[in-house]
Amino acid sequence: MLSLFLVTPLKLVLLALVALLGGVIWRYSATAFAGEADKHRFLSSLLLTLSAVLLVLVSNHLLLFWLAWVAVSLSLGRLILFYPHRPRAQLAAHKKMLLARFSELLLGGAFLLLFFHYQTAQIDQLMFQVSQQPHTLTVSIAAFMLVGVAIIKCAQLPLHGWLIQVVEAPTPVSALLHAGIVNLGGILLMLFAPVLAASPSASLALLVIAGISTLVAGLVSLTRVSIKVKLAWSTVAQMGLMLVEIALGLYELALLHLLAHSFYKAFSFLNSGNGVNHWLATQLADASVPRRCHWLAAMATAAGLIVAVHLSVGILNSLAAGWLLWMAMTMLLLPAFTRPGAARPTRVLLSSMFALGLLGLYAAIKHSLIVFVAGGNATYLFADAFALVLFIALFALSLAVQYWPHKAWVNRLFIWLNAGAYLDEWATRLTLKWWPSASLIQLQTTQWQPHKETR
Repeated sequence: MLSLFLVTPLKLVLLALVALLGGVIWRYSATAFAGEADKHRFLSSLLLTLSAVLLVLVSNHLLLFWLAWVAVSLSLGRLILFYPHRPRAQLAAHKKMLLARFSELLLGGAFLLLFFHYQTAQIDQLMFQVSQQPHTLTVSIAAFMLVGVAIIKCAQLPLHGWLIQVVEAPTPVSALLHAGIVNLGGILLMLFAPVLAASPSASLALLVIAGISTLVAGLVSLTRVSIKVKLAWSTVAQMGLMLVEIALGLYELALLHLLAHSFYKAFSFLNSGNGVNHWLATQLADASVPRRCHWLAAMATAAGLIVAVHLSVGILNSLAAGWLLWMAMTMLLLPAFTRPGAARPTRVLLSSMFALGLLGLYAAIKHSLIVFVAGGNATYLFADAFALVLFIALFALSLAVQYWPHKAWVNRLFIWLNAGAYLDEWATRLTLKWWPSASLIQLQTTQWQPHKETR
C-alpha cells in the first residue's frame, strides 16, 4: 500500500524541534511586527515556510519530499526579500535562488537514479533495499549528489555568501534560517544515511569540504565585530562541523549537535539586541590574560574529568570528537585558573564540578540519541586523523589570532580572514557572470563593497 507519510523516532525528535522553535519565532515575530503594515505578509510567509519544513520531515515518497524541499526554498526567498529595496538582501536572494535551483536539480537527479535502480519511490523501502543489496556505481553517484545538496543547503565554503548577507533580513528570518533551515542539509544525509554509507568516497569528499569550511569559517568569525555577521560565520562553521560528524559516521553526535546548535542560534539571534550590553559587560569585567601554567592546569583537569567519565560510561569513540570535547572543557575551566585571588581553589572546584556535570549530561544525551538514528558508516582511522589535524589547526590558529596579533604572519592571516578569504567576492562575480542581473551588477560596481571589518 502506498504510504506518502512516515514518522520515525528520528523524525519525531526533529518535528518536536521544529514545533518548539517555530512557536517561539512566531511569537517573537507577532510582537516585533506589531503595527507593521506588512505584518500579515510576513507571518503568512513564515507559516508557509514552517509548513514546508514539516512536510519534508514526514514525507515518505521521493516526489513529495522533493516538492516540499522546493517549497521550503521558495517560501524562504519571500522572507529574505521582505525588505526588497535593501541591496544586500537583493544580492543574498539572487545567489540563494541560483544555488537553490541547482541543489534542487541535484536532489531530483539523485532521487531519479535511486528510483530507477530500485524501482520504488517509497523512502523507507528504498533505504531498506540500499542497506541490504550490494553497492553499485549508481548508488555512489546518488550519494555524491546528496552530498552536493547538503553542502549547498548548509552554506559551506565557497557557497556561503548568501547566508552572511541574509542578516539584512528581519531578525526572525535570521533565527529561522540559522537555527533551522540550514540544518536541512544534515537532516537530508541522516534520513538517507544508507546511501551515504554505500559510498566511502562520497563520505570522504564531504569530510574534506566540510572540514575545511569549519576551519576557515571558525577563524573568520573571530575577526568579526558585527553581532549578526559573527553569528552567521559561526553558523557556517557549526554546519561544517555537523557534516564532519556525519561523514565520520557519528550520527548520534551530529543529532546532538543539531539540537544544541538550533536552540543556541535561535536564542542568539532573537536576543541579539542585548549583544552590545553583553559586550560592554565583558569589557568592564576584570579580564586576566591566561598564562602557560593556567592553560596547562586547565587542560590537565579537563583531561582527567573526560577520562574519568569515559571509563565510567564511555563517551569517546573518535579522536577528532575527543579533541573537541577536551578543548571545550579546557575553555570552560580556564577562567577559574586565570582569575587571581584567594578564592581560586574554590572557583576551580566549583568549575570542575560544573564541567563534570556537563560531561555526565553529554554522555546521557549522546547515548539516548543512539536509538533515534540509523547506524552510521564506520569511522576510518585516516578520516578521523584528518579531522583531528583540522581541529588542532583551528585551535592553534585561534590562539595565535587572539594572543599574538602583532606578529607579521598572524597579521597577514588576520587580513586574509577579515576579507572572508576573498571567497565571496569570487563567488559573487561568478554568479553575476553566469546569471547576470542588471540592477545587481550596477550595485556591485557602485554601492556594494565586500563586507570587511576592522578590529
